[in-house]
Amino acid sequence: MIKFFSSVRFALKGISHLVRSERNFQIHIVVLSFVCGLGIFFAIEPMEWIVILLISALVLLAEGLNTAFEKLCDHLHPEIHYNIRKIKDIAAGAVLLTSFFSLVIGAIIFLPKILAFVGYKF
Repeated sequence: MIKFFSSVRFALKGISHLVRSERNFQIHIVVLSFVCGLGIFFAIEPMEWIVILLISALVLLAEGLNTAFEKLCDHLHPEIHYNIRKIKDIAAGAVLLTSFFSLVIGAIIFLPKILAFVGYKF
């Protein structure tokens, strides 16, 4: 049981590092907070919450893995290297893809509610 709590402590330290020092992770957290505020304001359905939380978890996961890959690559090969650059670009691309699809999902869920709120007739 002590090993389990040690593992949780190490994981929380990793999350703390992401939140404190990674600007893009901080941006994702701010956007997630805004989206949660919209969800509360528009009283979205439970299934919509599930979709929002799942895609948000994927974005945060991708950003965390991207950061881990970058740190590992920088540690293993501190100088500029073509293959390291490709690895970093691929990891960043994964974050961009998950962020793009989260934006699309957010638009599907929230755009009709926003348009109805402002009085737009379909």
